[in-house]
Amino acid sequence: MKKSTEVITRTIEDANMQQYDEAVSNFQWETVEKGFSWYGQEKCNIVYEAIDRKCEEGHAGEIALYFCDGTRDEQYTYEKLQKLSCRFARGLQNLNVEKGDRVFIFLPRTPEYYVALLGAIRIGAIGGPLFEAFMEKAVKDRLEDSDAKVVVTTKELLSRIPLHELPELKHVILVGADEADPGKRQVTYQEIMRQDDSPFVELVSKDDGMMIHYTSGSTGKPKGVLLSHYAMVHMYLSGKYAYDLRPDDIYWCVADPGWITGTSAGMWAPWLNSTPVVMRGGRFNPEEWYATIQKYKVTVWFSAPTAFRMLMASGAEISKSYDLSSLRHILSAGEPLNPEIIKWGVDTFDIPIYDNWWMTETGSTIVANFPALPIKLGSMGKPLPGIHVDIVDHIGQPMEPNELGNLAIKPKWPGMMRMIWNNPKKYNDYFLNGWYISGDSAYKDEDGYFWFEGRIDDVINTMGERVGPFEVESKLVEHPAVAEAGVIGVPDPIRGEVVKAYITLRQGFKESDELKEDIMNFIREKLAAHARPRIIEVRDKLPKTRSGKIMRRVLKARELNMPTGDVSTIDD
Repeated sequence: MKKSTEVITRTIEDANMQQYDEAVSNFQWETVEKGFSWYGQEKCNIVYEAIDRKCEEGHAGEIALYFCDGTRDEQYTYEKLQKLSCRFARGLQNLNVEKGDRVFIFLPRTPEYYVALLGAIRIGAIGGPLFEAFMEKAVKDRLEDSDAKVVVTTKELLSRIPLHELPELKHVILVGADEADPGKRQVTYQEIMRQDDSPFVELVSKDDGMMIHYTSGSTGKPKGVLLSHYAMVHMYLSGKYAYDLRPDDIYWCVADPGWITGTSAGMWAPWLNSTPVVMRGGRFNPEEWYATIQKYKVTVWFSAPTAFRMLMASGAEISKSYDLSSLRHILSAGEPLNPEIIKWGVDTFDIPIYDNWWMTETGSTIVANFPALPIKLGSMGKPLPGIHVDIVDHIGQPMEPNELGNLAIKPKWPGMMRMIWNNPKKYNDYFLNGWYISGDSAYKDEDGYFWFEGRIDDVINTMGERVGPFEVESKLVEHPAVAEAGVIGVPDPIRGEVVKAYITLRQGFKESDELKEDIMNFIREKLAAHARPRIIEVRDKLPKTRSGKIMRRVLKARELNMPTGDVSTIDD
């Protein structure tokens, strides 16, 4: 197994975790639980811990949320969020929303998104975040599968909700509307908010449902991943150790709350750590992003490789026009972090970018590059203390270092999903021989660092050699002509499979046989002969999720004329 030998060592003297090995060896989840007000009791609510408790402990007037979108420029204290979410919660109760009912939020990035989500979870309902770019079929699939009782949306997005096909959907709450049509199950947000704002919260069991995020699969419809209130313990620890959050930080997680990163890492982890958050509305714009860091003096910034690549493409001169010196820690998740981006972080911000790995089903960060550890460029890092991760084979047996296999987690950790909604068989399919099987292919090196190679189904077997597509993709984008790359295996009568690369070209390069040959030779020389693409296809763009992850399964399905599965999250 060939891996990067490049290492970056950076000391953060006051990091929350100073010694990784010591933190792991001494770790007990009960110690973390003792920091919560519900320790030793049966009942809790994540909203109380994230918001209300701050108010009771003398921090009511501190800023919890900064918001801007080019039109609105607002600040929300913990007390303001508490009062607004209490109003919304009582408004839901007036609509007969009860514990366990599903309340979906289909809004742009605005403070009302947080208010609605906090309000729903405050009364024991299950919050259902939706991404605003979803079109009608994606919205219908999620609302129908969950039997959603309420959806919160805008007039602009209302046309994507097929009410006539959703009989279980009793109420549509319209944000920003002056009037609503009760005959179409509508009520305005203003009407919902005409309630008492005195503090109250419904306490529930730690294992009760708190939030349901839908995630796409390679086959069938999207699956509803249910997280419990107990996930707060995991989210808090991720915020403390992986994101290194502190009360005096200003934290900006750019992920949309329609995705797990935008809620788990974007609101719960920071508020549980008493850290104020920045929310920026609108679309990606390099100048506006850098201006946001400068305006709020952001200290911890959480983004994704795609966004970092777009900032890289915008050029170094733009970043130099802004004061970004407030940044002390930069994080990335959502897809593997190429070494070139980590180096760009050092060149641009004098800070490396720290990758961390997790998925909707895990609830929060599982493996991370921690400030207490050297960064091995291209590695996912090491497991969060309290979580046991290993590489196992097809029957669930642990494998030796540097052997490619299934990335697996030992149940049951606090953030682990509690069910796949309406699909117990699918839930059970995740587990093998006492392990949660992530579906990702990876290996662990002799130092305990984990290295991602792709989805299990993506691994390419060619002439008896196993090739991880991510390893080839990372090397391809180091070629001066290649902007993006997606790699799959295609059937071959002699080799079993051969490597095929789909690429987009950087500005100034044109497709030619000579260029393709040069790229093939580049991979052979820099990586391995068996990893060399036998076929290269140049595209104007590659199929990606809206979070920027290249969808290899779509490339493969189109290559082999197979069904593409759920593509509701695809960008184009």
